[in-house]
Amino acid sequence: MSIVVKTLSEQAYEIIRERILANDMFPAKPIRQDALSQDLGVSKIPLREALTRLEQDGLLVSHPNRGFIVRPLSLAEAEDVFQLRTTLEPEAAAQGCKKATEEDKAKVTEIFKRLQSMANEITPEAVTVNREFHLALSAPAGRNITQELLFKVHLLSERYVRKHLEPPDREADAYREHEEIYAAWMNKEPKKVKKLLKEHTQSTLEDLRGELFE
Repeated sequence: MSIVVKTLSEQAYEIIRERILANDMFPAKPIRQDALSQDLGVSKIPLREALTRLEQDGLLVSHPNRGFIVRPLSLAEAEDVFQLRTTLEPEAAAQGCKKATEEDKAKVTEIFKRLQSMANEITPEAVTVNREFHLALSAPAGRNITQELLFKVHLLSERYVRKHLEPPDREADAYREHEEIYAAWMNKEPKKVKKLLKEHTQSTLEDLRGELFE
């Protein structure tokens, strides 16, 4: 295994991102960059690079006179994000299962096993592995623009996925749904994959409608 050396900017990005996903940073409140810089032990340049990257991910918003703020959760955004996923992801994953090579299957299986090991966790890492699983299903389709859009949409949906999993027993339901999707995908059943993914995404949005208020 090779050693991966991360820059200060990358390390700051990962730490801040975890804090946002864990709701440890309050939405709509300006980020005090001086205090955050001291807290993380990095200078302002790598910190600003990290914040800019998080803005590109859709987790932060910058304002001329207020600096960076954490993007607040909203039902309107959840509707937009999950409707996009419903439109793009089921068809792409269905095509992906038809075109998947043995190498693609091995990758999906490896990610699914990691997701399986985190079935009872609600952590930023578990949410990230959830994203990796979903994106691995559509990657073999070879639809590069669709995959780029799905990557962006999944980044935006991560905090909502975490919010969705907060109530008791949601992790068990999500794992069961993922297990069904995984089995259909591995068996090259595109119609079933499409149906299950659409139901999975729509049920998540339905739950969020009951949790989020404008």
